[in-house]
Amino acid sequence: MDFLIFDPKTPRDMIRRLQQKFAQDRLFKGKALLIYGPRQVGKTTFTEALLSTLEKSVLRLNGDDTDTRELLSRPNVTQLKSIIRDSEIVFIDEAQRIPEIGLVIKIIVDQIKSVQVIATGSSSFELAGKINEPLTGRTYELVLLPITYEENVNHTDFLTEKRMLEQRLVFGSYPEIVSDEINALEHLKLLTNSYLYKDLFELDQIKNSALLQRIVKSLALQIGSEIRINELSKQVGADNKTIHKYITLLEQSFIIFSLTSYGKNVRNELKKSRKIFFYDNGVINAVTGNLNPVHQRNDVGLLWENYLVSERKKWLNINRIDKFTHFWRTTQQQEVDYIETTHDTTLGFEFKWNPNSKAHFPKTFTKAYPEAICQVISTENYFEFLSM
Repeated sequence: MDFLIFDPKTPRDMIRRLQQKFAQDRLFKGKALLIYGPRQVGKTTFTEALLSTLEKSVLRLNGDDTDTRELLSRPNVTQLKSIIRDSEIVFIDEAQRIPEIGLVIKIIVDQIKSVQVIATGSSSFELAGKINEPLTGRTYELVLLPITYEENVNHTDFLTEKRMLEQRLVFGSYPEIVSDEINALEHLKLLTNSYLYKDLFELDQIKNSALLQRIVKSLALQIGSEIRINELSKQVGADNKTIHKYITLLEQSFIIFSLTSYGKNVRNELKKSRKIFFYDNGVINAVTGNLNPVHQRNDVGLLWENYLVSERKKWLNINRIDKFTHFWRTTQQQEVDYIETTHDTTLGFEFKWNPNSKAHFPKTFTKAYPEAICQVISTENYFEFLSM
């Protein structure tokens, strides 16, 4: 495919990410490139693969290093010029760990114009909070998420990825898990035990790591259901304000995302409800402790729904397509699993793991929204939904 970058120095087993072309096209345009995403999603690998396509001198700095944080603690243009010297690119990994990172990047963009800054951050809330004001209009932003269906197909082939579908439903698509399937369980447990919440635990707002993990597990057990804060509060033993705060932080660290309810025309539509989904199926299964294969489970429909919604979310992100995403449900439990809207289109989708299962769209919905184009997505046509 002509938008993929081939780099002969890249190992053959490395999965090439579709956003490399977007990133490459925005270098040396007078703005910093910021790469967000969850931990262990491959931001450093992505950036190194990008740098390997350029014949440029690179200064690498890492916010995890104490001396780097001290060096950049009181930045000024003279100091930064002496640090950068003849480098053409400054790559700042784990940039959210550097207290003055916004000012550092601003000085380089504004006053050392020949230098390109690339910065990665494993959480949007901390890095964005430090850079948004000083860097208004000075950045391009890219969100890197777990490997997508299309990237997996490009890495192997269509039939191989189709055979791997049940593996994806259980173990997910983080890079290490995709590239080392034999040790997928070990990688997944390490991810969810050691890395996933690391940024959150380092924040002052997170006073109780056990509570956070209870909230994550409770959300994982309610995939496909409307989230009721009052009920969640009783389940985990925390007040509503704390629940809201933790859910927001989980969203900002790219662990979960939400769909709001869709409604305009029907009196008994749910108006302010929402569902929570995870960016990766493997995380759901790891935190709930259920890593049984699909044929031994009674929740495959919910795993299927999360997989399709999250993969679609990733596809929209990669292609930088702006759509409003929702679900639809009435108080009588009539529902449509997933809806996408723009100013002039409405698409409705029902998800069925078994292609032989009967599916129909509620007449209440089709009558209220006759313009909606409705489609059933099953294992026979899901690849169209994830690449159309």
